[in-house]
Amino acid sequence: MKRRGFLTRLLGLAACGMLPMPLVQAAAADGDSHGEGEPFSWDRLRDTARQLANAPYILPGDARPSWLAAMDYDDYQALNTFRKDHSLWTGGDLPFQARFFHLGLYFHQPVSLYEVANGLARPIPFSTQMFDYGPRVKDKVPAQVGDLGFAGFRVNTRADWDRDMFAFLGASYFRAVGATKQYGLSARGLAIDTAMNHPEEFPAFRSFWLERPTADATTLTLYALLDSPSITGAYAFVITPGDTTIMEINTQLFPRRPIERLGIAPMTSMFQCGENDRRTADDFRPEIHDSDGLALWTGTGEWIWRPVLNPHYIRVNSFVDDNPRGFGLLQRDRDFAHYQDDGAFYNKRPSLWVEPLGHWGQGAVQLIELPTADETFDNIVAFWNPAKPIQPGQELNFQYRLYWGAQPPTQPAVATVVATRIGKGGIPGQKTSTPSRKFVIDFQGGRLNQLPKDAKPEVMITTSRGQLSDVAARPILETDLWRCHFDLSASGSEPVDLRCYLRDAQGALTETWLYQWSPPPGSGA
Repeated sequence: MKRRGFLTRLLGLAACGMLPMPLVQAAAADGDSHGEGEPFSWDRLRDTARQLANAPYILPGDARPSWLAAMDYDDYQALNTFRKDHSLWTGGDLPFQARFFHLGLYFHQPVSLYEVANGLARPIPFSTQMFDYGPRVKDKVPAQVGDLGFAGFRVNTRADWDRDMFAFLGASYFRAVGATKQYGLSARGLAIDTAMNHPEEFPAFRSFWLERPTADATTLTLYALLDSPSITGAYAFVITPGDTTIMEINTQLFPRRPIERLGIAPMTSMFQCGENDRRTADDFRPEIHDSDGLALWTGTGEWIWRPVLNPHYIRVNSFVDDNPRGFGLLQRDRDFAHYQDDGAFYNKRPSLWVEPLGHWGQGAVQLIELPTADETFDNIVAFWNPAKPIQPGQELNFQYRLYWGAQPPTQPAVATVVATRIGKGGIPGQKTSTPSRKFVIDFQGGRLNQLPKDAKPEVMITTSRGQLSDVAARPILETDLWRCHFDLSASGSEPVDLRCYLRDAQGALTETWLYQWSPPPGSGA
């Protein structure tokens, strides 16, 4: 999933996934949305999705005219400058404005866009007057351009008319920002058969309905119709901007055929290297990542932290749960010095937290890690996978909230992991007969801050194979951190699953640290 490049400028920062999307073409006209309108409601949208699931899937072709299909990367950049004075809801005293992305390059099919007001939906028509075509492409655009439609849209708020609050562009990908106004990881409407032995399916949002806000509105409501060979869906988004942008999402899904791996509330991120994984670290920047770990708040109340990494091969981990309380890909490390990048500003990238609403039942949070050689690819995926088989004729409902910001809405009462470091085991200057790796975990917060410096918390650690040694936990002098460290000796190439937390007589002092260590190919440890 290559995601930066041309989209970096499209979104002003980082970009969404570069995937063509089969979308319904919007009505063509000049000027603002108009027409008599058609009745619209959530019930009508659900009925439409239900009926669509009973019809054969139709794969749309490339809707770009020849002059548009011939444009290269630089042409598309010059083509896609939207004129702010043509924003939806501009000129009035409304708290939101919507702006649109031009069809072209990797976006071959348009998405239908509608404005909803007083229960009526009216198409938002395409016009060349909406775009400021630069000198590079001005002569390449015909005088008469017909029914192009749009590739997607973005929304701005009264608090900042210049920088996006969120954007939908590419398949079912979307992303939002928090207080830093910095894009990072992406969410998706749905994931199907990710990292399996057959091609992944990318469901697409075919149409969107944007509800006109009132003058005093603090939220924006929009609806979407999703379609793919395996499933259809109706989506409702209620979006609240702020230091943490909150999206409350209601989904009604209608499978067309059995689905082996269904991903609910999926998110995609990038991890090239960090303090725990220096495999591809031939870069002046110490760390390069949008997210540094997967956080889990299980149905039993346990908090888990699983650092992500850039593996040698595709890895899929499943964390079985019943009614999870929350999960997300987080960017915990906010120290600029750890990234040294004043262009990408990885220290400002938002975390994304999923709060399930209602009864989700049994299933697993699945984490997929893909190898990558550079930062232009999203190689980390996480989602909820229901345990019950997905069969045609079912109607599935999932409701949840997404939180885009520096921190999840709920924090553990126990200490959290702030760093994981791995290196050569043993004692410096002393030879060892058995190769080993040293793991160092730093914890911060909770009751650890109240412990005396001479406290001896118990290290609860397990390994799926191999031998552990030099296990200890101690405070780091002149800091509020506690450090746990141990050495692992494990022969062979099979992955090693590790689990560790600290406790005392009162119970757990820290969240649970999980890790999957894979010895490098050909190594002895």
